[in-house]
Amino acid sequence: MTLAARAVTFYLPQFHPIPENDAWWGTGFTEWTNTARARPLFPGHRQPDLPADLGFYDLRLPEARAAQADLASQYGIEAFCYWHYWFGDGRRILERPFTEVLASGEPGLSFCLAWANQTWSGIWHGDPDRVLVQQRYGGEEDDRAHFAAVLPAFRDERYLRVDDRPVFYVFRPEELPDAAAFVDRWQGLARAAGLPGLYLVAEVSDLLGTGPRYDRVKEDGFDAGVYMRMPARRTPWTLARMRAARKLGAPEVYPFADEWRPGPDEPWVQPCVYPNWDNTPRSGRRGLVLSGSSPDKFEKHVRAAVATLAGRPADERLLWVKSWNEWAEGNHLEPDLRFGHGWLRALQEGLHE
Repeated sequence: MTLAARAVTFYLPQFHPIPENDAWWGTGFTEWTNTARARPLFPGHRQPDLPADLGFYDLRLPEARAAQADLASQYGIEAFCYWHYWFGDGRRILERPFTEVLASGEPGLSFCLAWANQTWSGIWHGDPDRVLVQQRYGGEEDDRAHFAAVLPAFRDERYLRVDDRPVFYVFRPEELPDAAAFVDRWQGLARAAGLPGLYLVAEVSDLLGTGPRYDRVKEDGFDAGVYMRMPARRTPWTLARMRAARKLGAPEVYPFADEWRPGPDEPWVQPCVYPNWDNTPRSGRRGLVLSGSSPDKFEKHVRAAVATLAGRPADERLLWVKSWNEWAEGNHLEPDLRFGHGWLRALQEGLHE
């Protein structure tokens, strides 16, 4: 059987200590800190959710990165989409794992970059007014510096491409001062560097189906928009229960939907599937939980998403998965102690024609 879509999974690099996190959250802080200290917050709440085969890895180790790539490749994943942080004026953070992947040539799994263009604050830790790193936009000069920093990645033979154009993902296009100017500038920089252009992808965030935060994908010149909608079943009853829970200081809890549609039926929409969501390890009682998720339900969602891509050119059948390793958000494909390889098997089965 052949694969009916190109699976691309978001990849979080925050599994190694850095001086900034040491200063903000305590010595040795990584995403594992939040993951391991999570506790159940309501009846039936399953926490902590802990890793199985790969363990509590450190992404400074080439062996850990190789084991991840081997596992992803085994189950039909084409590429990791590394979260990439550029705060302006050359300020970067958490860049070490990808920098070492690029420099070493290992592992051989394809990759692309997703620019997480958002201010870092203490919101996930109950301190939303505390600004940790401010996202800044320095106009044309800063765009040139940013493009130059990622150009070596674009030229790597492993880089994910559509029609030979490197894929570059923008997390918050609605926060760009002028998204259309950004698109024009980066496409011009790519062509000036000898590339045939970029395949620019905008995130369209509509997490609970109440309306997108950004709706100018084609007007601003992006090649595609990834429609981010959680598989949350929202009914008058669940909404009423959520409001009551909030008054009691409990997390928002929605049932994981049996049936799910990935977004509007538009040719520019690329679907994103979620195995689960539970960010209470980060946010505690301010978090949001999807209850009742399972590999079987996830496989149905993968099949539904893949079906929307069937009529498109093979290169553009990108299926985005949130995520490979967002353990403290509760969305991961990596093996866990409850389901083992279940999430990976579900993705693999859903991808096959």
